[in-house]
Amino acid sequence: MKYHRLNELLELLQPAWQKDPDLNLLPFLQKLAQESGFSGPLSELTDDVLIYHLKMRDTDSQSVIPGLKKDYEVDFKTALLRARGVIKDDE
Repeated sequence: MKYHRLNELLELLQPAWQKDPDLNLLPFLQKLAQESGFSGPLSELTDDVLIYHLKMRDTDSQSVIPGLKKDYEVDFKTALLRARGVIKDDE
């Protein structure tokens, strides 16, 4: 894990963990894994799963995933026209 990912994980983990102060770290990580739908052993839980779950944990289930938002188009027709170069992005 690179340092910036570790820092991002710790920044996201701290406020979430403060909401469950009665849990130790490993039980809290297990809780996050179960919430995210991860069913494997905790040793195989990736930082990506934790980061994205913590980012999306308190959002609406229809919210756009961070990292994909930059490519998000509400309208499929607009996305298709942009992909074909008919609509140009203003830069």
